[in-house]
This record gives sequence, structure tokens and C-alpha cells, in this order.
Amino acid sequence: AQIQESGGGLVQAGGSLRLSCTSSSSTFSRVTMAWFRQAPGKEREFVAAVTWGGTSTEYAHSVKGRFTISRDNAKNMVVLQMTSLKPEDSAVYYCARSLRAFYPLNSATLPRRIDFGSWGQGTQVTVSS
Repeated sequence: AQIQESGGGLVQAGGSLRLSCTSSSSTFSRVTMAWFRQAPGKEREFVAAVTWGGTSTEYAHSVKGRFTISRDNAKNMVVLQMTSLKPEDSAVYYCARSLRAFYPLNSATLPRRIDFGSWGQGTQVTVSS
């Protein structure tokens, strides 16, 4: 399955951006979708995830209350709405799908990168101070 991200760009601190991710997978409605990000010299880290039906979400502590993830299964699309952006949010943002269907989310354990695949090319987000 191919994944394509879009919507990145340059924004001032405090601004907003909307990232989109589309998938060509026929099983899109059965997998959890997630956003990860990677800044230069750093590991790729989890940002947000949404379960297959869109009823459950999980966020990294650093973005909770500022970012919102949602999905539209009719369009095979996932959206990450980012507000109150900070310079430390600057990174390449990647969209990915869970490797197994019906991957659950729980607040005690953040989704692991190794549980996701079909990574997109990524979209650059740069927040200036």
C-alpha cells in the first residue's frame, strides 16, 4: 500500500498547519493510522494515532492539546491538524499504517514505530521563532 503525505510548510511560532495523508490500501478501514516525526539528528518519534474506526486516539505528551488527528475512511485519508506550533515541532512528518489489523491504542503505552509500516515520503514542517 502506498502512502502519500502533504500539507507541510513554513509557519511562524503560534501558527497552524494541516497535514493530510492518503493511502491506496484496500484495508485502510481496518488499520490504525499514525503520524511520526523526525528532526535532524534525532530518532523518529511518535506523534499521534487513530484507530481503524476513528473512535480512539492517542497523542505524544508534547503535542497533546495542540494537535488533533482524524480520519475519513470513505476517502482513505488521515488528517493531522496542528495548532500553537512551536519551533521544536519542526521535523519531517511521516504517516504510516499499523502492520496488523485492529491495532489497539491505550494510554499506558505509546504506539511503537516497529508496529507500523508502509511509510510515506514525509512532509517537512518548519516552525520559525
